[in-house]
Amino acid sequence: MLAKTYSYGISGLDAFKVVIEVDVSRGLPGIIIVGLPDSAIRESKERVRSAIKNTGFKLPTRRITINLSPADTKKEGPSFDLAIALGVLAATEQINPQALGQYVYLGELSLDGRIQPINGALSVALNMPKDKFQGLILPDKNAQEAAIVDHTHIYPVKTLNDVVYFLDNSDSIKPVDVDTASYLIKKQSLDIDFSEVKGQSHVKRGLEIAAAGAHNCLLIGPPGSGKSMLAKRIPSILPDMNLEEALETTKIHSVMGLLNRGESLLTHRPFRSPHHTTSDVAIVGGRSNPKPGEVTLSHNGVLFLDELPEFNRNVLEALRQPLEDHYVTISRATKTVRFPSHFMLICAMNPCPCGWYTDPKKKCQCHPQQIQKYMSKISGPLLDRIDIHLEVPSLPSLQIMSQQKSESSKEIKQRTTQTREIQHQRFLGSTIHANSYMTHRQIKTSCPLSQDCKELLKKAIDELGLSARSYDKILKVSRTIADMEHKTNIEPHHMAEAIQYRCLDRGWWG
Repeated sequence: MLAKTYSYGISGLDAFKVVIEVDVSRGLPGIIIVGLPDSAIRESKERVRSAIKNTGFKLPTRRITINLSPADTKKEGPSFDLAIALGVLAATEQINPQALGQYVYLGELSLDGRIQPINGALSVALNMPKDKFQGLILPDKNAQEAAIVDHTHIYPVKTLNDVVYFLDNSDSIKPVDVDTASYLIKKQSLDIDFSEVKGQSHVKRGLEIAAAGAHNCLLIGPPGSGKSMLAKRIPSILPDMNLEEALETTKIHSVMGLLNRGESLLTHRPFRSPHHTTSDVAIVGGRSNPKPGEVTLSHNGVLFLDELPEFNRNVLEALRQPLEDHYVTISRATKTVRFPSHFMLICAMNPCPCGWYTDPKKKCQCHPQQIQKYMSKISGPLLDRIDIHLEVPSLPSLQIMSQQKSESSKEIKQRTTQTREIQHQRFLGSTIHANSYMTHRQIKTSCPLSQDCKELLKKAIDELGLSARSYDKILKVSRTIADMEHKTNIEPHHMAEAIQYRCLDRGWWG
């Protein structure tokens, strides 16, 4: 007898429908799975065999052929176990096949018939058609995550027997209902705050500008000056994610299995901090069946690269395309996948190999050629894509021992949120939402310059040798500073401050 069930696989970040056909016929006993399965799927026949026997059903000593359609698309992971087991039970006439085709099934089977959680449940729920199926049956630990999508019913199950009983008694399991709005309102507070950072007022000002306009930023200073401490607190001053951003971010983490079980929606912007030994594939994504990298995992959040010159040159150069285009395209022989990468790049580095070149109290032991070689590890094209360069000096003893609290993240966040709202209104109807993403055409319309501003900028270009990209970066940062002051036009002092944030263009290291 032939039976048919439905499931979904993951390709990149999106889900695609998989039709599972099960045929039971005479012949040498065994289970054969075809349709480009990976090792986890090929091993599912052992899990399915044990789960069926240990839940009270029978597996006939006949030839069972299982086809995963479309047959020319690679399938990965154990999430097809449940659909395969139900197809075998229907093909052997142990359950009624009529209700089987009305639902989509996801779940990994344990040998005792329990259903284990899987990755990508939210992606499947988002890609399911609204009217073709009556619902999605999946592990109970994935139910909250998938129920964020309101156009389909989500039915949580714990065992194979639960599913079989539900197919005969559809009232036995109630669909999960999630109040999405409440998740966006009830956000857990972060454990870190800008009020814990002593001194460094000018650095905080620069980071506030970066957060207000989603600008990339580079922190340069000696060891112990607080670069990492400042960078880790940037998410606490970024505006809250809206529902669309939250769904995009949650979908990525769901596919990669990074979502906490039982968690419905990521409400805090992600902060990723890969080690400097990380490979270029881990940063931008790749492998034979393409998976997202760190630039995609930090989508709508922050990617922090500490000890920037210690990263391999090919890793840093691989960042150039996602920083410019805000997506990563990975091509393979059989398919091309595009991953989103709207993130703030925050980098930190020492000014020289020993770290003390800019410190007034400790003497640098590095030769000028060593400093030049150290700085040259970061290419000019990459530096051009970083909007703001901030010098982070060592703190004097009085500031280190001071008990006075600085401005809190909550107060700074209120200002950055107001500034982002101004930008949202400016770019209403377009695909961008922050000044750093402006195209050259949008810069022309949004950044009109007075004669004083033009003369100041011309002088900076001539003296600093700024590139065309640096010119655009200065205009974008100037626009953000003007927005923070609720000014319609860019004024000379806005331009002057933006130029000050290009310290590496001045070549101060030698």
